[in-house]
Amino acid sequence: MINQIITRKVRQKFARSMRFEEGVAPRIPEATEPKPRLLYLHIPFCEKLCPYCSFNRIVFDESLCRAYFRALRLELLLYKKRGFAFQGVYVGGGTPTVLIDELEDTLALARESFRIREISVETNPNHLTDANIAVLKRVGVNRLSVGIQSFDNGLLKAMDRFDKYGSGEAVRDRLKQVLGQFDTLNADMIFNFPSQRMDSLNRDLDTLMEIGIDQITYYPLMVSDSTREVVSKTLGRVDYRQEERFYHRIVERLVPAYRFSSAWCFSKKTAMIDEYIVDYDEYAGLGSGSIGYLNGTCYANTFNIRQYIAQVERGEMPLMASRDFGLKDQIRYDFLMKLFGMKLDIPALQKKYGGQFLKHIWVDLVAFRLAGALRYDPPDYYLTPRGRYYWVIMMREFFISVNNFRDFCREQGPL
Repeated sequence: MINQIITRKVRQKFARSMRFEEGVAPRIPEATEPKPRLLYLHIPFCEKLCPYCSFNRIVFDESLCRAYFRALRLELLLYKKRGFAFQGVYVGGGTPTVLIDELEDTLALARESFRIREISVETNPNHLTDANIAVLKRVGVNRLSVGIQSFDNGLLKAMDRFDKYGSGEAVRDRLKQVLGQFDTLNADMIFNFPSQRMDSLNRDLDTLMEIGIDQITYYPLMVSDSTREVVSKTLGRVDYRQEERFYHRIVERLVPAYRFSSAWCFSKKTAMIDEYIVDYDEYAGLGSGSIGYLNGTCYANTFNIRQYIAQVERGEMPLMASRDFGLKDQIRYDFLMKLFGMKLDIPALQKKYGGQFLKHIWVDLVAFRLAGALRYDPPDYYLTPRGRYYWVIMMREFFISVNNFRDFCREQGPL
């Protein structure tokens, strides 16, 4: 019952939060004092589109993709000109490695422009070629995240990934060959596919443990409003009761061989994670359809790829919408994201918000402590085993609300 209440409440709240200001010119704030900031680069091209994905993506077109990469590098320089500094780079998609030479040039420019300490790149199994691996290592990639979803051939066929990326056995073997070539090799997995069964999940976990992969990110299936019908037709109806059982089995199998980096990311060592919103207080979103959060302002770039290219080529920031978060909204955002990373550092957050953090969040702290979700070990709060799954629910709904916003933006005009 409490899981259903959390789902309903946070779904309503996040739907309201993702309403950007209308009738106001979108903006990003000026660069302020140095702080940990991440550069997110979005590459929206895929060779084939997965039915459950709501990220801003289109089918690969080489000419358009090369023009897009050129524009992305121009946008990067616009942020440098504005005085922003970044310590990390995360490249997501789409499929960032779809044109490896363009990606290499873009990452090289980022390293020339900023003092980058870490680089994470997403890819797909069919791009784990020796040539691609050599380029990624040469340009300084620390973490390679591979979209696997499952090793179950039946599920891969249902997801339309078997012919595209190979069998589960072929993907497993290639991961073994790549392991050790980067500081962190991450497996992006999904659980709670409607047709997934516990024995299939257990086999996936067996395979991951056999590989000994550095890091595992296990997302629950997140279905936006626009993809729900397609997912229902191709995969079946999502069952959230099954989701909880699956999540607890994942934790049971992976811990203590792996430790929690977030409520759904498991690592063997300290490493960058997919949810860079946990590790970085602020991040700039570059590329078409990318979302950023800087100095309390959340903003989105245009989702129209040709429009994005044209605006950047004119020297304009390609913004579509923005919203300034008030103090209370900023505090609630930090409350959600920091606890997703397992710990709420109260002294640091009190300092960040001039002693106002607890004043605005104490009711939430009391409520979640009464629900058994939080443990207080002075001066900090930590997620309990029960709280970890509550935060999986909350983050699932957060990302679904973001996906619904993306869907709304795409409906406003052609890409």
